[in-house]
Amino acid sequence: MDVNEKALQLHYDLKGKIEVISRKHITTREDLSLLYTPGVAEPCRQIAADYEKSFQLTRRSNLVAVITDGTAVLGLGDIGPAAGMPVMEGKCALFKEFADVDAFPICIDSKDTDTIVNTIALISKSFGGINLEDIAAPRCFEIERRLKEVCDIPVFHDDQHGTAIVVAAALINAMKVTGKEMGKMRIVINGAGAAGIAIGKLLISMGFGNVIMCDINGIICEGDEGLNSGQEEISHISNLNKEHGLLADALKGADAFVGVSRPGLVTKDMVATMNKGIVFAMANPVPEIMPEESKAGGAAVIGTGRSDYPNQINNVLIFPGIFKGALSVRAKEITESMKQRAAYAIASMIPDEELNAENIIPSALDKSVADVVAKAVAETAIEEGIARVKPE
Repeated sequence: MDVNEKALQLHYDLKGKIEVISRKHITTREDLSLLYTPGVAEPCRQIAADYEKSFQLTRRSNLVAVITDGTAVLGLGDIGPAAGMPVMEGKCALFKEFADVDAFPICIDSKDTDTIVNTIALISKSFGGINLEDIAAPRCFEIERRLKEVCDIPVFHDDQHGTAIVVAAALINAMKVTGKEMGKMRIVINGAGAAGIAIGKLLISMGFGNVIMCDINGIICEGDEGLNSGQEEISHISNLNKEHGLLADALKGADAFVGVSRPGLVTKDMVATMNKGIVFAMANPVPEIMPEESKAGGAAVIGTGRSDYPNQINNVLIFPGIFKGALSVRAKEITESMKQRAAYAIASMIPDEELNAENIIPSALDKSVADVVAKAVAETAIEEGIARVKPE
């Protein structure tokens, strides 16, 4: 059987990848009295008198909602909320496995921004954090922005920011391998959806250099017609020389390429026009250019989203740790500084003496990464004054 057949059979066998387990067994009358009625009334009274105690007397302090509307599920597109459930369950399993953070999948049957925002806001008091997942652009930008305004817990769209952080971490180390300088990079990003725009924003804010965004029509330039809200916003801070043209034009002399688009858009001849190019072709399962072709074109460092090649750029390196860190100090939000520090924390996991073209990012299975990221995030929250408790 191939991986799809094996995965399907496993899902039939498991009938769901997660389950709810009681943290205290109920075997005696006293257990029943303490965990439920009448004893449970006292923690209820305590929380009614002091909202903050909801994080001490319930599982909120370690519970994340993983929420989708099913409109941008993996590479499958708009397949609906029910069909997105296997991905949400998988995400929850990764939260638990990599960071010991409990997570619960929620699939919302609506494409209306107001309905989605209101639904999440209304259930937010059950959780300590909100992880948005597989929501199509540009609606995802407004949903996240509005939820940050109305929720008193961290809201994080992993497809945007998780991807951006891991790309930044990989790029930090790829620059060391190639001898390129921070601030002097020409970086081409193909795919101006949620992930691409978030990557662009983070790389710009971290000072990597000139970021050039491309979509199906080619280079995005300030003043272009037909841009959505996210593309319009980033057009003001990217493409500093106001260039026009196609992806092939953008890649001439580029130091790095980041692909979050679709297969087969880049050729080895295009890579050959780059400046000892760093090529992160991350379309899944088939990248914008296969690693063998990138290498034939002269790429100096190559990364993909796949597990069967070196340098897998995978979000599992970030989202468990960033939530673990934010939850540990009850951070009000996940800030730009947290994202930047998280990127440097991931990059630091590869010692300089071990860096090479095929080793710029930790393995997606390295469970020690979550604690390193969590520490960086918690420390940043404390420094920024948005931590509400000290980590235990």
